[in-house]
Amino acid sequence: MDANTRFGKPCVRGTRISVGDVLDALAAGLSVEELLTDFPQLTRASVLACIDFAARRERSTALLSAA
Repeated sequence: MDANTRFGKPCVRGTRISVGDVLDALAAGLSVEELLTDFPQLTRASVLACIDFAARRERSTALLSAA
């Protein structure tokens, strides 16, 4: 995350593509292959890293809520 890039939103390293943009595209039904075609600067590993980031954030939010 960089406060000067996309208003501090978490982005895929080396790009201005936010994790939220990747997740929104997947949630809208785009396949990973379609996403990689639409955004050639992404890799399969970076898409999986976005999903992992969201899962980790969800787990940490759940832990904070339970406290």
